[in-house]
Amino acid sequence: MRPLMNRLTLMPLAGTTGGVFLWSAINPHDLFTWWLEVLPVIIGYGILALTYKNFPLTQLAYWLIAIHAIILMMGGHYTYAHVPLFDHLKAVFGWTRNNYDKVGHFAQGFIPAIIAREILLRKTGLTQGKMLFFLVVCICLAISATYELIEWLTAVAIGSAADEFLGSQGDVWDTQQDMAWALLGALAAQLSLSGRHDGQLKTLFPNQFDYH
Repeated sequence: MRPLMNRLTLMPLAGTTGGVFLWSAINPHDLFTWWLEVLPVIIGYGILALTYKNFPLTQLAYWLIAIHAIILMMGGHYTYAHVPLFDHLKAVFGWTRNNYDKVGHFAQGFIPAIIAREILLRKTGLTQGKMLFFLVVCICLAISATYELIEWLTAVAIGSAADEFLGSQGDVWDTQQDMAWALLGALAAQLSLSGRHDGQLKTLFPNQFDYH
């Protein structure tokens, strides 16, 4: 029943994200930027397909991955500096820039936090506690820093053609702020979702998590 439950979770999520992927590919603002932004989605979904049989995830993890994929694909379609809703919010709140990229970087900490938490709990001897919390935050910050390094290398390699991918919008502190948002996301995910995540782990893998 557990694999069936996960399939029933995956089917609508896969259909929804597949539809958003197709939409995002239609006349994107910048085709090169679209490829750069959706490539992690393509790689991530490939990994999920390859590991599903031997390492299915919780429903919570799958839902969060789908949300993150949609955030990335929207950013790829419009570029992070030109998402219409956040252009509107920019005018409403008097922002100096389009802040959709902050949503993306918050998600870059929030979603990987639950995935990292699940892998650590299922594949190592770690249990719930301060060390697990700390290591999850470290993993999320490492992911964020790696992404910033990729942005830097892309900019060095192709120059001004990477401006839309970087999305810094002239902010000299953009890199530091991006990592700070990822940190906040990692903290928020663990503080708000750990209990629900533990409950799903216990339901799906009762023999492994019978200490809950």
